[in-house]
Amino acid sequence: MFKNTFQSGFLSILYSLGSKPLQIWDKEVVNGQVRRLQDDDIQSNVLEIVGSNVQSTYITCPADPSATLGIKLPFLVMIVKNLKKYFTFEIQILDDKNVRRRFRASNFQCFGDAVCNTGKAIYLHHASYIGRWLEQHSTKSADLTRRAYGTNYVETLRVQVHANCRLRRIYFSDRLYSEEELPQEFKLYLPMQVSGFALS
Repeated sequence: MFKNTFQSGFLSILYSLGSKPLQIWDKEVVNGQVRRLQDDDIQSNVLEIVGSNVQSTYITCPADPSATLGIKLPFLVMIVKNLKKYFTFEIQILDDKNVRRRFRASNFQCFGDAVCNTGKAIYLHHASYIGRWLEQHSTKSADLTRRAYGTNYVETLRVQVHANCRLRRIYFSDRLYSEEELPQEFKLYLPMQVSGFALS
């Protein structure tokens, strides 16, 4: 999908405020829903993925199951809200041995800043919270691939986000950026509270 695209800085694959946030995504919904709604905490539209089973309700990118993203930028950043329910996401990468590898992050296995190799998938975790919203970063894909499999990261092939969460944006970057370095449209703003009233 993006293999022949110049990749530098930021590459967004989902933005909840866009006119068609799921344009390049497919969805699978069993006993759940995927919808856009207004989040009270940030007073902005977000994409909500909820379901009774995290495995059966999800969105996946690219939409075409035979296509791949071809993104070489090594950092995946998700701005996601914790709904205090089970939540997981997966990324599939290609390494320099031409092997497809899968990493899974969740809020119900291997808590804390950790990488846990279970043999079938690698679980990764690192999060910084902004209220109930959190900005979740994958560890640099090159380092993670080397530590987990002893091979070198080439590109990201697929991203899959399972229930239960609210998403503001998913993007890739060439490095981790401080809040001050981020473009305005990549920042998450919480409304200011003054005397019990929210200012937009």
